[in-house]
Amino acid sequence: MTGMDSSTAPPVSRVVAVTGAGTGIGRATARAFAAEGARVLAIGRRAEPLRETAAGHERITPLAADITAEGQPDRIVRTALEAHGRLDVLVNNAGIVHGGALGTLTPEMITPQIATNLIAPILLAQAALPSLEASGGAIVNVSTSVGQRAWPGSSVYAATKTALELLTRSWAVELAPRGVRVVAVAPGAVDTPIGEHQGLTPERMAALREWQLAHTPLGRIGRPEEVAWAITQLAAPAASFVTGVVLPVDGGAVVT
Repeated sequence: MTGMDSSTAPPVSRVVAVTGAGTGIGRATARAFAAEGARVLAIGRRAEPLRETAAGHERITPLAADITAEGQPDRIVRTALEAHGRLDVLVNNAGIVHGGALGTLTPEMITPQIATNLIAPILLAQAALPSLEASGGAIVNVSTSVGQRAWPGSSVYAATKTALELLTRSWAVELAPRGVRVVAVAPGAVDTPIGEHQGLTPERMAALREWQLAHTPLGRIGRPEEVAWAITQLAAPAASFVTGVVLPVDGGAVVT
């Protein structure tokens, strides 16, 4: 019996870790990568939404983890390596919003946003770096189109996402010699539960949607699957000469 020729060997499945994968953009992204044949580690704080993300998708493995907790970035990477032996793509998607104008902000509003939106992606990228270097992989950060504009009332959230974009550009330069690409997508108004998660009433949510529609040239709210498409395309091997870019996926909002 002869060994399998390398030209006939089955392709190695890429391994992707997606944070905030229980709902919205994270769920759509996990499923989009799985549909492409990747093995996906779907990470989030709540086990039940993660099970819903993975339902009917055998290539998705749920992992309940608080990415802001001590030791969790290392645990996440270790889980991916133990399950699949490699890590090719890290998607830093998890994010939280606590609105509030200056003068009303409290440490309880500020600290979780910085911990989730900024510190956790840094520590996750750092933990994943040796594996990404070994695979010639990529980091995809999920920012927001308002990171390039003023957003009164949600300035801390916008500031964390603007910082994430600067990290994207800085890491792209730092890691290029090591064969790791770093890119970002900046979604605009997208149909996700983030408003409900920050405790907006239906009336306030409706007012927010009205404002978003008025400032989106394409005249509609985006779908999580449309952002997931951009993430998978930027992370694809075919995008091997793309790094340091922040791609708006916002219906034209950022250019108005």
